[in-house]
Amino acid sequence: MKEKKVAVPSPVIMSVTGPVSGKLGVTLSHEHVLVDFIGADQVNPNRYNPDEVFVKVMPYLQKLRQQGCETLIECTPAYLGRDALLLQRLSQASGLTILTNTGYYGAGQGKFLPQHAFSETAEQLSARWVKEVEQGIDSTDIRPGFMKISVDAGPLSTVNEKLVKAAALTHLKTGLTIASHTGNGEAALAQLKLLQENGVAEKAFIWVHAQNEKNAQLHQQAAKSGAWVEFDGISPDNIPEYVQFLQNMKSAGLLKQVLISQDAGWYHVGEKQGGEFRGYETVFTAFLPALRAAGFTKAEVKQLLETNPKQAFTPGLRLAASK
Repeated sequence: MKEKKVAVPSPVIMSVTGPVSGKLGVTLSHEHVLVDFIGADQVNPNRYNPDEVFVKVMPYLQKLRQQGCETLIECTPAYLGRDALLLQRLSQASGLTILTNTGYYGAGQGKFLPQHAFSETAEQLSARWVKEVEQGIDSTDIRPGFMKISVDAGPLSTVNEKLVKAAALTHLKTGLTIASHTGNGEAALAQLKLLQENGVAEKAFIWVHAQNEKNAQLHQQAAKSGAWVEFDGISPDNIPEYVQFLQNMKSAGLLKQVLISQDAGWYHVGEKQGGEFRGYETVFTAFLPALRAAGFTKAEVKQLLETNPKQAFTPGLRLAASK
């Protein structure tokens, strides 16, 4: 098996305030600041007041920073409430490094996809995403630090397959990691197969919401291929379940392919004052103590929260092996 030889993009992680100098440090790999579920045909930044959002969210980010977190990966995509300028403002005020994304969200039977996602080719969609990488998001100079796509449970629909192909094309041009909200294990493996068919190695892919698939063998199969397996719904009421997910991966020798996070936050556009906001501290106040009690070492915790995220989100071409 020989690896294709091509020029590799500079391995610089891009945050909402510019290139990250040095390390990401302690990182939460999947969180949200603001989400608008009204649908792509009606979503609009005029539906909320960014000053109100800033005031509500800042205390939660400050508490997170006090817990020792240094980087937050913000996973709200375009047409679901992505607001790069708001994230930049919050990053500057809180001291947290924040990454935003490019890409489209195909789950929810296409409710959150713009109409052009159905009519354009994968190449045309990729060109839109590459433009954001090269020129900035929404007429700003803020550039995405990764891709966020989304698919329903398998088998993959036609438009979901197109999104995966567009992500593959974008990766080959930019080196950006592909994080995909994924319905189940069947969809995860289907995406990995499509990526390889389009020249992208599995190690460029993050299986987002892997906890929704209860078959631990599928988690291990994806991780053994090189993919990142992300258990990202940690909350106060499911700590034992998530400890077990990690014990399974540790027993299989695959902890080096695991990311963890909470999928927390969410100023809900359309609800009074953004509705109920779930804070970001559970990983630090409840989950890490539970991991330590289960025998996870300091080095293993560092692997999960520092080493793995840095490797997962550092840009670089990851090419499928060719015979």
